Amino acid sequence: MNGAEALMRTLADGGVEVVFTNPGTTELHLVGALDAVPQLRGVLALFEGVVTGAADGYARIAGKPAATLLHLGPGLAYGLTNLHNSRRANSPVVNLVGDHPTYHNAFDPALASDIAALGGWLRGPVRRPENAAGAGTDAAAALAGAVESPGQIATVIVPADVSWSDGGVVAEPMTSKPAPPVAQDVLTQVAEVIRSGDPVALVIGGPALREAGLCAASRIAAATGVRVLQELYSNRVEHGAGLPTFPRLGFYPDQALEQLAGVRHVITAGAKAPVSFFAYSDKPSCLVPEDAATHVLAEVGQDAVAALTQLADLVAPDVAADVVEPRRPALPTGPLTLQSWCDVVAALLPERAIVIDESVSSGVALADATSGAPRHDVLMQTGGAMGDGMPLAVGAAVAAPDRPVVALISDGCAMYTVAALWTQAREKLNVTTVILDNRSYAILRQEWKYYSRRPGAGDPDSNPLFDLADPAIDFVRLAESFGVPATRATTAEELAEQFSNALSEPGPHLIQAVVPPAA
Repeated sequence: MNGAEALMRTLADGGVEVVFTNPGTTELHLVGALDAVPQLRGVLALFEGVVTGAADGYARIAGKPAATLLHLGPGLAYGLTNLHNSRRANSPVVNLVGDHPTYHNAFDPALASDIAALGGWLRGPVRRPENAAGAGTDAAAALAGAVESPGQIATVIVPADVSWSDGGVVAEPMTSKPAPPVAQDVLTQVAEVIRSGDPVALVIGGPALREAGLCAASRIAAATGVRVLQELYSNRVEHGAGLPTFPRLGFYPDQALEQLAGVRHVITAGAKAPVSFFAYSDKPSCLVPEDAATHVLAEVGQDAVAALTQLADLVAPDVAADVVEPRRPALPTGPLTLQSWCDVVAALLPERAIVIDESVSSGVALADATSGAPRHDVLMQTGGAMGDGMPLAVGAAVAAPDRPVVALISDGCAMYTVAALWTQAREKLNVTTVILDNRSYAILRQEWKYYSRRPGAGDPDSNPLFDLADPAIDFVRLAESFGVPATRATTAEELAEQFSNALSEPGPHLIQAVVPPAA
């Protein structure tokens, strides 16, 4: 057995089932090994940013790692944007990155690079087997590192001679550590803060945004008046009828400061203390009020769900969670607006859907519109790097082929990874993509108001760098060129008909929904 096959069999024995890949020459023995291990499914993408984003979406829905197979340092570099998002999502991913044979690297060939430095930037473990015998061991160690709470990006750099050489040994899976519990004295102290009578905000994130954590937070709020807020960007949120719902922290400092106004204590559970997404010269970076204290109930990576449940039992022992009753908006009519497109989606969203939300400025009304829709999961771009949504949809659909995936993507974000449509068509994935086409970088126009007070600031409405209308992007023809059926909607009636038809037919579909820019 060569090193490549030992590595792949080790990953399969450790529970990995899918390898998202865009390989090159140095990875050909790994490709051969992938083909030789029937427990592993290889999914091809045309761009590494799709590969890495798909691995992220898979991990968030499957609850276990996918692997990626990338071509040398440049291939890893192409994938780093969505690996950055994955790192912020705490998604477990194992990167397999091919490299030149060690003896060949000594001659500094054209594709030689510092792959370890790129992998180290992701802050997860980086392994490099020195021979075929070590390939399995390093794969097992990387997999164990990836699943270490709260989840990490692990990287295995595989020299080509390690892959092709005989002597590979399949390694036993390594035991992973569970999420550490919260100490009893921390629970007691936080309970005392809540009972003090001072205004308190509770910011929840990570696994706490699923049913058990949401219900515990709701019980606490109902019994004590604590103000519960959801972190700004979350890796997976359970949403819809039968669940509690809480507002997200605002994107802009003024919004978050208003949400936290008057509180004397901010408690975090599975989330970090609120900070401004960007820096503004006249706004603080830390958004916790200056006269408020911050208390950590559960660090990111600790068992925040258990901590919230135990806290609810202390301060709200006989209180039930407040859940949203089933409700859907009526189907709207007329030209699409920033409210009406959300109402169409909410009115028609199917049971058990996975919603990918990369709608950016066009989706402000989405969470409220869908709060009473059938229960669904929401995956968001977590690291602020555009272009994660369409790959997330690929990974989610691979992880849950029995569930409909609805990807709501802004036009600017879509162009980073539009090649994901090819993989959707190739794999016949059940993804309905709605492109919110406002023909602009509307979020930058919104940001401009924070800078327009400065001398020399121009008019954002006339700045050509924010305009995507000339030439207009034809997403229908783009989708069709990748093998995905597509339509265009300008009214609520057209979107409702096209969305309903797409959901009723198997395989991928795309709708280009023309919406106005956000004000």
